[in-house]
Amino acid sequence: MPPFALGAALEGGAVGEVVASRSQAVPVGATVSHFLGWREYAVLDAAAATVVDTTVARPEDHLGVLGTTGLTAYAALTRTAPVAAGGVVLVSAAAGAVGSVAGQPARQLGASRVIGSAGGPHKTGKLLDVFGYDAALDHRQGDLAGRLAVAAPEGVDVYLDAVGGDHLRAAIGAIRPGGRIAMVGAISGYNATAPVPGPDNLFRAAQEATLRGMLVSSHFDLFPEWIGKASGWLADGTLRTEQTVVDGIERAAGAFLGVLGGANTGKMLVRLEAGR
Repeated sequence: MPPFALGAALEGGAVGEVVASRSQAVPVGATVSHFLGWREYAVLDAAAATVVDTTVARPEDHLGVLGTTGLTAYAALTRTAPVAAGGVVLVSAAAGAVGSVAGQPARQLGASRVIGSAGGPHKTGKLLDVFGYDAALDHRQGDLAGRLAVAAPEGVDVYLDAVGGDHLRAAIGAIRPGGRIAMVGAISGYNATAPVPGPDNLFRAAQEATLRGMLVSSHFDLFPEWIGKASGWLADGTLRTEQTVVDGIERAAGAFLGVLGGANTGKMLVRLEAGR
């Protein structure tokens, strides 16, 4: 995505009800998702709106677990850094939008142990009690590499990286031969004012480990497969999610900044006022 433009409405995922339409494929009353983002009303071509099925999940779930958030987790663990049966999986920012989903399909894909990192006891408790993780690392307690060594004494096979920095370094230090790292994000460096140095132990990847970047937009063909599986898991309780909801479009900027500071558990959403 290009940088946000000053003075323009910010782009991003949104779900809403169609109030006027010239397209038979997108009738009035349909619930659709689109990417025009931070606005109360959006005018767009029919091709840019996707009608979502609200009988399989709530409308807001199509912004989170059934949207690009959930697809990111699934594609990362099936294509970018595929989970093999019996593998040990590590997920950073595991209480966030992608991470709170990722641990559960990792188990469905055959992982024997799933470890997540998050900030603070409230979030690490959620990893264990809600999101299906076997172990939770509180990165605010320091010595992340040491804590990971205790949680995964034999190393890690797959790492879903949303943080970069010390998390990426710790994961590289624990990666097993042939291990796979999906580089999905690097939130620890987003606000840096100078170039962020790379991990100083990258040489360990020489044991045939793979570090591969990922853009979810390259995996939209997986959407039907993911929605089919995830909606079934949601229905039977296999897949559990949470959301942090802020009311009012005037609070959207604060909600966005909150994501960068770790204020959310699960997907951060902004709900428009009823009737507007």
